[in-house]
Amino acid sequence: MVDAEVMKKSAVPKSTTQQILDTAQKFVRSRGYSAFSYADISEEVGIRKASIHYHFPTKTELVRHLVRRYRDTMLGTCDRIAQSSSTAPQQLRDFVALYRCGLGEGQLCLCAMLMADLAVLPPEIQAELQRYVQAVEAWLSDLLQRGYALDPTLGDLESKGLLALLHGAQLRVRIQADSPEAFDRLINPWLDRQFPGP
Repeated sequence: MVDAEVMKKSAVPKSTTQQILDTAQKFVRSRGYSAFSYADISEEVGIRKASIHYHFPTKTELVRHLVRRYRDTMLGTCDRIAQSSSTAPQQLRDFVALYRCGLGEGQLCLCAMLMADLAVLPPEIQAELQRYVQAVEAWLSDLLQRGYALDPTLGDLESKGLLALLHGAQLRVRIQADSPEAFDRLINPWLDRQFPGP
């Protein structure tokens, strides 16, 4: 999803903090919260665990920072979609495409993976997740109200339903070898019925 922007390789060397966050993000998006440790990050980045603790004293602090960064990147991408000259139906499809991105590499939305682990997440991470969901739903509701002339109440309901559908579809297609195409088969017919293009 947001990985196309956050994980993009560049000629500028990444700071240790960025390397830690990028690696943690990759692990959460592919394994979930409980299935990675500082030892995994240490091995992948090539630094000692003590160095990770220097930047992020606890796993809770690391993942809180990760969710904030992910939210900021996602909202920046959403703003670029909204400011494009595309029609509202195309903007909606561009938004949906963000949830397709990464599926072929086994990378799901960071926050969808964390929500699947909600029962074991510390309250601080749960609060960051809530802020992420509220921000994305608000952006999506605004798009639906503008593009489809929905009243605010219906726009809010539809945005919640669509975001839940996208997260659920990612989890559902994960077990299939052709997960990006399986995602399309699940989402596109619903999208065409619910929010037809021009």
